[in-house]
Amino acid sequence: MPSFTRAIRPHVDAELRAADAALASGQPDRAFAHLQRAHVLGQASTIEHVRVHLRMLHWGIAQRNAREIAGQLLRIVGAATKTALGWVPHGNTGGADVSPFRRMPVPPDLDALIRRARGR
Repeated sequence: MPSFTRAIRPHVDAELRAADAALASGQPDRAFAHLQRAHVLGQASTIEHVRVHLRMLHWGIAQRNAREIAGQLLRIVGAATKTALGWVPHGNTGGADVSPFRRMPVPPDLDALIRRARGR
């Protein structure tokens, strides 16, 4: 496993656990916000990027959100084939409500975690 993936995984996992807790407490929008944070953290790692999009797909299915389901199916393919090439828009939150090509600002707390994971 590449060093970035190893370093960022605990932080992605923490956001995924927070998403699970929000879903369990009946807060699907809050859960999706945590999935978006997990996406920003993990999008430079093919493994983590695909894993987060799979979780977003599951969220879409649970919410019966056809737009999110379709969007995530496309994004899973993109994440699996484009991440290793570096073809990901930095900061993109990964949901079907934004273009998969749109760069977005990274929240400062996530930026610090990403920089640390990269050894900077």
